[in-house]
Amino acid sequence: MRKGRERMPRQPARRALAFMTEIISRWIKKYFSDPQAIILALLLVFGFVVVVFFGDMLAPVLASIVIAYLLEGLISPLERRGVPRMLLVLAVFVAFLTLLVLFFFGLVPRVTTQAAQLVQDLPNMIDKGQNMLSRLPELYPRFISEAQIQQIMSGIESSAAALGKKALSMSLTTIMSIVTMLLYLVLVPVLVFFMLKDKKTILAWITSLLPPERGLAERVWHEMDHQIGNYVRGKFAEIVVVGVVTYVVFALMHLKYAMLLAVLVGLSVIVPYIGAVVVTLPVLLVAFSLWGWTTDFAYVMLAYTIIQILDGYVLVPWLFSEAVNLHPVAIIVAILMFGGIWGFWGVFFAIPLATLVKVLIAVWPRSRPAEV
Repeated sequence: MRKGRERMPRQPARRALAFMTEIISRWIKKYFSDPQAIILALLLVFGFVVVVFFGDMLAPVLASIVIAYLLEGLISPLERRGVPRMLLVLAVFVAFLTLLVLFFFGLVPRVTTQAAQLVQDLPNMIDKGQNMLSRLPELYPRFISEAQIQQIMSGIESSAAALGKKALSMSLTTIMSIVTMLLYLVLVPVLVFFMLKDKKTILAWITSLLPPERGLAERVWHEMDHQIGNYVRGKFAEIVVVGVVTYVVFALMHLKYAMLLAVLVGLSVIVPYIGAVVVTLPVLLVAFSLWGWTTDFAYVMLAYTIIQILDGYVLVPWLFSEAVNLHPVAIIVAILMFGGIWGFWGVFFAIPLATLVKVLIAVWPRSRPAEV
């Protein structure tokens, strides 16, 4: 009797295990019964492993691919009209090198100088903000007390001290960063040139390494190739337009550090929704330290708000009209997930990667359940 009682509790566990095994077996038969689905899954796993473990080493290659995608948008239309590809590659590459020289010898020094000036002026900005906060208990004694102001000020001082330590640690690695940048300045243009010149050869070589049963993988690739190309070119155009418009507006309104703030606002569009919120803080801080609570401060913040609205509701729909529509929640989740896995490149390619997931869900083969 005791042995029978000891065996009885094991039977529900065995039934549950058999039930779970049956569910998993049906799921595998439904989604992985097609050999092309298995090949595509293996390719995705291989790409994920390469990105996670070798992403930092392959950063110049990734940057070169992005630039090549950008420049290919200028070459392909003219090539289809009969212009020799080699002539187009040389012309576009010379233009790219010219812009690169102007960028590093024209824009970068000015932005670096303004960033250094901003770091020097930051203590004065903090003092001005603290003086403004210290007057709040007198103006609004019912809403805020001196103890609360002291707590806020201590938090600001600790944050400023932490920022100073971080800036010091960053300055100690400046030499290594310069060496890395010089290496990238040599490698990236060379890689871009050969990617444009030998595009068909490179793609044919990659295709030769793939198994013959790759129809599903090619279908996904053609869809994503179109999407990534549109995204890279559209995102670059958005950065340039938003940055230039912001600089013109801030310069006309005589806002300090107009070039630096314009670059930050332009780069903030890489991270949808989140970037606009984060970059608002330095714009607000600089404007307030310059004018305080005046009409000039209100005009600058109004102009900045209008730029953000035009970017979100006019420029983005126009540039990305051919992109797959994604819900804002899906975009934010993709930014957090892929950014945590892949850093900057994960944030930059968050939307194409989210689109890849959407395309995979749409085209993944599914077998019909067997009729009983």
